[in-house]
Amino acid sequence: MSLHRHYPPDLYRGTTGEASAWLRPADRPPDTVSAAGVTCEFLATGEQTAGRFGLYRWTFGEEASGPGPHFHRSISEQFYVLSGSVEVFDGRSWVAAGPGDFVYVPEGGVHGFRGGDRASMLLMFAPGGPREEYFETLARGEWMTPEERAEFMLRHDTYWV
Repeated sequence: MSLHRHYPPDLYRGTTGEASAWLRPADRPPDTVSAAGVTCEFLATGEQTAGRFGLYRWTFGEEASGPGPHFHRSISEQFYVLSGSVEVFDGRSWVAAGPGDFVYVPEGGVHGFRGGDRASMLLMFAPGGPREEYFETLARGEWMTPEERAEFMLRHDTYWV
């Protein structure tokens, strides 16, 4: 016996389909590069997906780095490790994640991540908020007053714990 499961409401109402797929080539250079060698590639931005999700490839530099514990009020965050080892804070402790491991963090879930040795992972946010300015600003290492930093974090739905 199978259970009927409902799909979300139709977003496309046409009858023949349309040619609307797009490709981001693998050889395109990273969208951000920090002084520490961390790169971020904007694979699918919230703007490109009509706010459904944002998907980014994050590659750590040689030295360990990453944000400490924080949470988001309006977006969930997902991590899928592609290569190397990434430590993820799951709200209770730091756990090691390796290639193929997946972590889901719902809205309000305390999390953090850190890695080095050129480890890489996919980051996905749902729905797709405008994370690009956040990543670009942090990669540039812009100096901010405590008040400017607090406003920046609030604007980008990031609450440190």
